[in-house]
Order: sequence, then structure tokens, then C-alpha cells
Amino acid sequence: MARGIDYGGMMHRAMQRLIADVLDSVAREGLPGEHHFFITFDTRDSDVQMADWLRERYPEEMTIVLQHWFDNLSVTPDGFSVTLNFGNSPEPLYIPFDALRTFVDPSVEFGLRFENHEEDEDEEEEAEEATPEKPDDDTPKGGAEVVSLDKWRK
Repeated sequence: MARGIDYGGMMHRAMQRLIADVLDSVAREGLPGEHHFFITFDTRDSDVQMADWLRERYPEEMTIVLQHWFDNLSVTPDGFSVTLNFGNSPEPLYIPFDALRTFVDPSVEFGLRFENHEEDEDEEEEAEEATPEKPDDDTPKGGAEVVSLDKWRK
């Protein structure tokens, strides 16, 4: 007997695919106009690849900014890799799509928040669209910076 349609899981995968498509386009063509991304991910995910010192500094969650300086952006079906500058030290990262918590492009007031639920018998992860507030004039400029997304969360 069928369990039913897993709308939550289907939506979650569709939102991951949307992010993959956006990042793939940026990898090929660069960031258009004023677009930039705040991407928060779970550093506890076993497939996240990052320097030990970054994992020690951000043991649960980290937010990266793709804006002025990033290199080697590459997208796979399961995640993406990018090199970011942390205090004049280039560091490669690999972030699986399953580790994503938020994806925000404040230039167009677009954001996605991935909710994680403990798996009950019928519950799966689902993605919810969130509309962030417009950022203040103190939006980070240059390099990769870790920022809090609390002001965009509902």
C-alpha cells in the first residue's frame, strides 16, 4: 500500500535543485548585477569538507558570503565546492546540499530556509520559502565573511 505523496521531500529536493542551478550559472557566468548570496550550512554534516580550524570556530553552523571574492566554484549533483578568503587565507570548502539551512540573495529579497525535522514515521525534511527583510547599509563588503542571518529569519 502506498504511503502517500511526499510533498515535503519533493519540495526539499526541488529547492536544492534550484540552488544548484543558480550556483552552476554563477560558476559559468559570474554573479550578475548586485546579486550576492548568504549561505548557511550545518558544519556537523559528515560530508562537509572544511579546514579543521574553521570547524572548531563554527562547530554547529556557518554562514558564508559569495559576493566579491570567491574562486573555484563548482557544482555537483550532491553539493558544491568553493574557495573563499578568510583573513587573506584561501580555504576550500565542500558543502553538500543536504547540509544547507538557508540561502538568501538580499539584492532581490529572495530566501529559502530548509527546516529539519526529527524523522518520525511519516515526516521528511521540507523547504519553506522565506522572504528576508532588505539588508541594512552595513551589508558586508569584500571577501568572505561570516554573518548572522537572524534579521532575515521569521
